[in-house]
Amino acid sequence: MIRKEIASGTFYPDNIDELGKYFDHFNTIFNEQFSANDIQSRAVIVPHAGYIYSGITANAAYRILQNSNAKNFVVIGPSHKIAFNGISLCEFESYRTPLGNIDSAAVLIKKLKTKFEINCVLQAHAEHSTEVQFPFIKHYLKDVNIAEIVYGKEDPRHLSQIIDYILEDKENGVIISTDLSHFHNLRDAEKLDNICLKAIELLDIDTLHSGCEACGMIGVEAILLSAKKGNLKAHLLDYRTSAEASGDESRVVGYVSAYLS
Repeated sequence: MIRKEIASGTFYPDNIDELGKYFDHFNTIFNEQFSANDIQSRAVIVPHAGYIYSGITANAAYRILQNSNAKNFVVIGPSHKIAFNGISLCEFESYRTPLGNIDSAAVLIKKLKTKFEINCVLQAHAEHSTEVQFPFIKHYLKDVNIAEIVYGKEDPRHLSQIIDYILEDKENGVIISTDLSHFHNLRDAEKLDNICLKAIELLDIDTLHSGCEACGMIGVEAILLSAKKGNLKAHLLDYRTSAEASGDESRVVGYVSAYLS
């Protein structure tokens, strides 16, 4: 069974040439504003909006992941379309992107499903929060295998245990997908989003719950818990809002990328 695209042509271009133009643009900005150099990380937080809005922010994290040497990545994101309890992990053979298919991390998937008794809720995987990461992965991490975890109502502490297990093996990495506040005016959005940024940077769960409106709050809390247990530090890469692309400051969405090392 192949995991087919549902966001291609809407959240991101559905052809190689257009995607190439996006990556060229993102990297022009990255080379001006950031430096990956020898930074190594196997765990990042990335946004999941349309590339025109959040692609620059996400791109910075994937440039960091290029140095990771990991062979498997687990992409973890919230379910936006269906409500369910727990998490879903399906045994797809591959994940389709306009740049070509990404092979499944089949061995890791079987281990996770067995150890944590994870079910497959197939309809939950018609999900953009995870899928928008796939072209980035295919472009920057050409030979890696992936797994896709989508969560509904889940205890962050349980998800953190899964992340701990994944990161125990240095050949594995984790990609946490979240956007920040939604549809506030720019001033209010930045105020709310700064709570999220502070919480991530300090690995502070109490701060996270003091006003952060991240749609992927469960995943963010889980990775912060894992980072604390693993003595990792969080490093913010980029923050911006949709207003920078749209010019509309009346209803914006916030985006952040960060890496943990």
